[in-house]
Amino acid sequence: METFVASWLRFEDTELARFLAAHGYPCLDALHACAATQPERFWGEVEQALGLRWVTPYLRVCDLERGPAWPRWFVGGEIDLHDNLVGRTAREDPQRPALLWEGDDGSVREHDYAALDDEVRRLAAGLAGLGVRSSDRVAMYLPMVPEAAVVLLACARLGAIGLPLFSGYGAEAVASRLQDSGAKLLVCADGYLRRGRQVDMLGEARRAAARAPALEALVVVSQLDGSQLPEQGTAHWRETAYRDLVERCAPQQGAAPHKADAPLMILYTSGTTGRPKGVVHTHAGFPLKAAQDMMMAFDVKPRDRIGWITDMGWMMGPWLVFGGLLRGATLMLFEGTPNHPQPDRLWQLAQRHRLTHLGLSPTLARLLMAEGEAGLPAPGALASLRVFGSTGEPWNETPWRWLFERVGEGRRPIINYSGGTEIGGGILSCFVGLPQKPCGFVGPIPGMVADVVDGAGQSLRAPVARPSDGGTGGEAGVGELVLRAPWPGMPAGFWQDEARYLDAYWSRFPGVWVHGDWARIDEDGHWFIEGRSDDTLKIAGKRVGPAEYESALVSHPLVKEAVAIGVPDPVKGETAVCFVTLAAPGAAAAAAERWAATERALRAHLAECLGKALAPSRVYCTAALPRTRNGKILRRLVRAAYLGEPVGDLTALENPDALAAIRASAVHACGRAPR
Repeated sequence: METFVASWLRFEDTELARFLAAHGYPCLDALHACAATQPERFWGEVEQALGLRWVTPYLRVCDLERGPAWPRWFVGGEIDLHDNLVGRTAREDPQRPALLWEGDDGSVREHDYAALDDEVRRLAAGLAGLGVRSSDRVAMYLPMVPEAAVVLLACARLGAIGLPLFSGYGAEAVASRLQDSGAKLLVCADGYLRRGRQVDMLGEARRAAARAPALEALVVVSQLDGSQLPEQGTAHWRETAYRDLVERCAPQQGAAPHKADAPLMILYTSGTTGRPKGVVHTHAGFPLKAAQDMMMAFDVKPRDRIGWITDMGWMMGPWLVFGGLLRGATLMLFEGTPNHPQPDRLWQLAQRHRLTHLGLSPTLARLLMAEGEAGLPAPGALASLRVFGSTGEPWNETPWRWLFERVGEGRRPIINYSGGTEIGGGILSCFVGLPQKPCGFVGPIPGMVADVVDGAGQSLRAPVARPSDGGTGGEAGVGELVLRAPWPGMPAGFWQDEARYLDAYWSRFPGVWVHGDWARIDEDGHWFIEGRSDDTLKIAGKRVGPAEYESALVSHPLVKEAVAIGVPDPVKGETAVCFVTLAAPGAAAAAAERWAATERALRAHLAECLGKALAPSRVYCTAALPRTRNGKILRRLVRAAYLGEPVGDLTALENPDALAAIRASAVHACGRAPR
């Protein structure tokens, strides 16, 4: 596979190259080696490069007395996180833009660093007046509005533990997280606009609050007409308007130091069944990891302008806030839908706010590509843009090349970035100025001591001959992605559930973090994610990632999107079933009318791409695939719907109705409703 280098940017001009030169590393490989063998030196250099200011200097970078699952980072240190993120820039460059916001209807707001500093201090005073103290949990149920960033920063000042929740959740999902965390206060919006339609949040928040006995107060941000607030009634909580609270409180003065390893945030992962997993992140660890990744992988410089299409309830929202502000950048928060009211809305955002960095998902790229010329930016719209970011799911080559070549004109790198909520950032990435391959990663981010291992925990990085027994995931170099050393952004466990944390990541191989992704390294040293290991299909004894089916399908001119799942098969043990949405409307209509012939053509196409033994048992056409608001398609929901299994909470989905067509496919396949 050929490599690409964005023509605008040279590695020698990047922040990573400056880091290498400043600390005497001859090359990136030498930096990786130091991080693996001298982690205290490496992470000490990282925190110095990021310019962290300590109220109380730390005594030691890392203490592993309890083992790699429970490191203590920056031992003895105390840090005023708010001052590092906002306060010092507010003093040194008060008018530098900090937050840019655009709503669904095109409304725009801006906070410079001085205004952000003032509002955070006022809100911290207001929350303290409502009884919030250090270690109390403060939940936020907000769209991507400036107040979401203010709440996170005010919690950091107080030492309270922030609890960002996905803005698309319903009352049940919100209530379960309020109950699990024991949240004392909830900040919510009255609602928001989505594709021009008002979406109620306050009603959902009140229903959730009624099931959360520890909740004492509800603070309401008015995004709509404000007519619904406040409501006192007989509820066990009190309500107050956010704007009234901020305006009546004087800014909190003085420093706000907290221990480096004090809990900063609980991020709940987006599982659909069972008790939510609350990932605990710390004051120094999460911001440092986020800012390090921005500096080394994305080449984010002070005064750069970065926007990411995400939600504050997903990891990339807080990542944007804590990492971006620590880098002294300007953040663009977008509350709308990136292809509404026109398909090129995303590129208009980049132009209007003069973004240098823009993050999106592969699914969003596929959706815009399907719009044809209407999905492309107008000439000159991306004049300020240097870098695309991408995370959330594996790429397919066709949309990757569309984004790189058609949209980015071969001049802007796609920084493919893979990690997760539990990582506090990325494991693998591309790097500005270095050659990249479509859909792949240049390699691990410095400090992430990553490896790919077989079922026995043996490294697959060295080229060795292995029997193709299908039992290890090791054939053709595909294996489990693992980490062999701790890092500052890692969790301080799950909230009140140490055993579950250890079982989830540390139970397979002694002292090794097993991430749950299948990965491989090609002959040139480029890394590829092949999907979640619990998504992987095992057909006739051979392991194959669903991304291989999906990439092959979207390479067919009729297919717009695809998802592949594994289902039980009496002969093969497991077989693949695929669902597709079709591309061009005219061709799609004709293909749908004669679907039996189209399905045969697609199955033949897959057999040619993957081999006859891996041909799927069925390919179904559906109007839409179930996706989260940030564009991620959830295979486990597709599989559960097809097999008639419980799908759990669906409030994270943009389009839960899409599951009905999946269920209908199962009825058609077996002649009866699935059990």
